[in-house]
Amino acid sequence: MTMPKHSIFTMAFAKVYPMYVQKAERKGRTKEEVDQIICWLTGYDKAGLDRQIERQNDFQTFFAEAPAIHPNSALIKGVVCGVRVEDIDDPLMQKIRHLDKLIDELAKGKAMEKILRP
Repeated sequence: MTMPKHSIFTMAFAKVYPMYVQKAERKGRTKEEVDQIICWLTGYDKAGLDRQIERQNDFQTFFAEAPAIHPNSALIKGVVCGVRVEDIDDPLMQKIRHLDKLIDELAKGKAMEKILRP
């Protein structure tokens, strides 16, 4: 028996992206910093990120087409939505929650050099 897909997997990344930006900007951070985090995590350049948003690709496609998930993403630890990101079994859900965690850290005022794990 296969598990049904989580609804976030089929949600358009372009629908969530503005929420990431709003969350950051409410805390005095910038859209450019959000883009830098997304590009660091996924390997997209700015043009590639813009294409994903323009195409309205869902999260599953967004991460499947990512040029290269950053090898240091395994260093992202902590709790998002009450769940430890390092304990998430589903690889796609873990990538989504990694992104959520990085945006949370940005909104909480963490320095970019600490968010982008060296």
